[in-house]
Amino acid sequence: MCLIYLAHRVDPRFPLVVAANRDEFHGRETQPAHWWDDDAGILAGRDLRAGGTWMGISRAGRFAALTNYRDPLKHRDDARSRGFLVSAFLKSTANAMSYLQQVALDAQRYNGFSLLVHDGASLAFYSNRAAHEDNVHDAPSRVSPGVHGLSNHLLDTPWPKVEEGKLDMLTILSRGAPSPAPLLGLLDQRHSADDARLPNTGVGRVRERELSPRFIHGGEYGTRSSTVIMFGTDGNVLFRERSFDACGEVHGDEVHAFSIEA
Repeated sequence: MCLIYLAHRVDPRFPLVVAANRDEFHGRETQPAHWWDDDAGILAGRDLRAGGTWMGISRAGRFAALTNYRDPLKHRDDARSRGFLVSAFLKSTANAMSYLQQVALDAQRYNGFSLLVHDGASLAFYSNRAAHEDNVHDAPSRVSPGVHGLSNHLLDTPWPKVEEGKLDMLTILSRGAPSPAPLLGLLDQRHSADDARLPNTGVGRVRERELSPRFIHGGEYGTRSSTVIMFGTDGNVLFRERSFDACGEVHGDEVHAFSIEA
């Protein structure tokens, strides 16, 4: 994923609501969200190049999602695939903090990432890139209740699309019980941020501008899918994923609903 909004314990009916965009090169072959043949307990898309995933849930009510940390000068071609960090958690029975503590022990073998995991009770976050250069081993942390945003940096880094999207999500939640349609709408904002508000992540001003919308459109790289996941207090889960072609047009819509297994 490259943009994730979460409402964690904000709505009493839905303790976790997720709205996320996956941005990727259009030429990278992937499968849309489905129940995996080799592990029927996982619902996720799949990267057919490396075999992992960027976001998924399990029948046991576990959730995990990962964004790449944009840091081109430190990219390593020999690094491990980050997508397996998501699928490994979904297959695991470890609680959120314990899993991230294990990930942290070996985290420098991966390119930069930020990882969110939810074990059904606790939501936790870890990045192998630190908030301060003198602290390269930040510890995993529990995520507090509220609306949070994550793009290609750390949790709640105040990039324009993170801050504005969080406010829009709060507005949607304030109107009553959330539903997928308005959450998908909030992910479909396609205008660039003002240059004065753009971050500097080492890709140049033009590229920062191209990457600043919530929905990235145009060229060989862009938003491939938008996903909404809603975990209800009644144990029911709704998962909806909308896929897009290279022109930014919808070409697939997946809906999955199930009850969490004990």
